[in-house]
Amino acid sequence: MSLNDILHYLRLGGVTLALLIFASVAALIVAVERIIALWGVGERSRALGETVNKHLLRGDVLAARTAAERSDAVAADIFLAGFDRMERSRTAGGAGIEAAVERERAQVALKLRRYLWILATIGSITPFVGLFGTVAGIMRSFKDLGLDVEAGGTGGSAAVMTGISEALVATAVGILVAVQAMVFYNYFQARLSRVLVELRLIGDEFVELLKERAAGLPPSEPMTPEPQAAPATRTDAQPA
Repeated sequence: MSLNDILHYLRLGGVTLALLIFASVAALIVAVERIIALWGVGERSRALGETVNKHLLRGDVLAARTAAERSDAVAADIFLAGFDRMERSRTAGGAGIEAAVERERAQVALKLRRYLWILATIGSITPFVGLFGTVAGIMRSFKDLGLDVEAGGTGGSAAVMTGISEALVATAVGILVAVQAMVFYNYFQARLSRVLVELRLIGDEFVELLKERAAGLPPSEPMTPEPQAAPATRTDAQPA
């Protein structure tokens, strides 16, 4: 198919084909953005998890928290949520750490799934948009056939078949755009499922170690100076 043929079909497609092309470009933009956002997510999270757990096994909670604060991995937010909760619940032996980590893990999952709904929407509606363009094109072809007969033409099927073949381009493009969007969507869903499982395993091990450290730490008490005894004053007996 030459460039002139493609431009010809684009002109015939009108608004419907323009919408399908826009949807295809949008799906491609979302896919590129998600590829960049998810690049190395699992590797960085695993590396940070190993570092944090190593510090916790040595009993160095401060070093573990510092490592999480300096990291740009998505798991850092999960670790920091656990550390914050531990600081607030030291008197209760680390109660609530698991719930805090689970809430933050759900927030991280929402961030990782961002914009995927666009791919799902494009994959589900573009075939119907293409079908609508085809139906509109067939209606236009039969209308032209009727006008040709009224004007004294032969009403041959050649003109109708040509119009229908051109109208079917909208359905073909709609199916291609849907396939493109669903391939991207399924790829990201499979990749995110693996990443979320890894985050769950990392978070569960982190919670166990953090609870052990929280249970072994003494409760925080205000640092008040101990009262000192007043110096004894020596009184010499005076002679009577």
